[in-house]
Amino acid sequence: MTLDFATLESLRTRHPAWRLLRSDHAPLVASFLQRVFIAPNVRVMSVADLVEALEDELYALREQLGEDAFPKSAQEYLNDWASIEKGWLRKFYQQGSDEPQFDLTPATEKAIAWLSALSERSFVGTGSRLLTLFDLLKQMSEGSESDPAKRLAELHKRRAETDAEIARIQAGDFALLDDSALKDRFQQFMQLARELLTDFREVEYNFRQLDRKVREQIALWEGAKGGLLEEIMGERDAIGDSDQGKSFRAFCDFLMSSRRQEELTGLLEHVLALPPVIELRPDARTRRVHYDWLEAGEHTLRTVAQLSQQLRRFLDDQAWLENKRIMDILHGIESKALALRQAPPAGDIMRIAQPGAAIELAMERPLFTPAFKPLIADIELQAGDSDADPAALYAQIVVDKARLTRHIRQALQTREQIMLSELIDTQPLQQGLAELVTYLQLGSESFKAVVDENTEDLITWNAAAHDGAIVSKQARLPRVIFVR
Repeated sequence: MTLDFATLESLRTRHPAWRLLRSDHAPLVASFLQRVFIAPNVRVMSVADLVEALEDELYALREQLGEDAFPKSAQEYLNDWASIEKGWLRKFYQQGSDEPQFDLTPATEKAIAWLSALSERSFVGTGSRLLTLFDLLKQMSEGSESDPAKRLAELHKRRAETDAEIARIQAGDFALLDDSALKDRFQQFMQLARELLTDFREVEYNFRQLDRKVREQIALWEGAKGGLLEEIMGERDAIGDSDQGKSFRAFCDFLMSSRRQEELTGLLEHVLALPPVIELRPDARTRRVHYDWLEAGEHTLRTVAQLSQQLRRFLDDQAWLENKRIMDILHGIESKALALRQAPPAGDIMRIAQPGAAIELAMERPLFTPAFKPLIADIELQAGDSDADPAALYAQIVVDKARLTRHIRQALQTREQIMLSELIDTQPLQQGLAELVTYLQLGSESFKAVVDENTEDLITWNAAAHDGAIVSKQARLPRVIFVR
């Protein structure tokens, strides 16, 4: 961030930490919140306990400064500190409780940490910080090396140094840290431990900001629910896959191990028993600082789980409202249908096109057929009479399809379905097999017909032979049924 005039002016007027430092009651706010929240590592406190603690603080200050100092009540001060204008406390309600709860905001903790850094230190160590920086550079350099030969060479070098150190210790030649080095490293440890607890509160704050943004998106969303869920899950995955999310996951995986906890406990017991560390008079909670880390991490994880549960409930409410709207529409349709039951409207009420797919396979297409070139004989036509009988040209059979169509429609006016054999019984075939084939053609083109392959019908008709005699002919075919 660039510290130009515009940026600093915006921070001075808007950032809660800067507003706290500018406040006339900054000593009261910082000292009280540091004693109540930060020193004992308290994450959440009920309003009753916090009001009682602030009342005791105000009573002690009024005894020193007079009755006119801090004229408001403790409840009024807490509500003022938790207002949007101040933003030094976060006031909220836990699930299943109607009592307000309070927690520090990350900006307030940053301001208190900066104030604590202003005090003069009797001992300022730089050696441990230089070693820490050197170790970090070595870790980054070794962790980013992709050449296996170089990594193996570094491991062999480290093993040689370890073997040399083992040989020196076996010979009785080993060096111990002096008192200054121990104090330097212990102060560095305490500073990092306090900063780690501060980071947890900021991680939790970032997840709450994400949850607030998601709720605003749900409230204003007008598209499909699938798109909304995709966007929400994408943002939540972005937080989890960010550098901060990955670092927090790595911390939890490291500290959740029971072996690591036992190792940290043993190391703290040994270090706190050293005389130079005892001279620094460390806080009593230092002995269980790793449990404070674990408790803060678990609180952050519980907060994330609670936010996910609230988001699920919020989406369930949206789905319930949508389902309720659908049920209202269905009930409206049912009530209108019952109202029209006694007097249905004339004509078709609705039409639904029968679904179908036109499938045309590539192998069904005909192959290319060359054009036929007729051969015309170049001969001279001669006039004359022919011996051929022209009666054959006029003896063609023409079936009247319109007459057969009218016959089928008249039969279906009084019946839902009728068999082909019944149609022929009521109106016998006049043109024989050609008329029967025309019936079958109408069943596949103009009417809806069903073919029963398991049942056969016998169709009979009379035809004239070549000598003029009347003969009876038969045809067996699967049962054909015309339906309305």
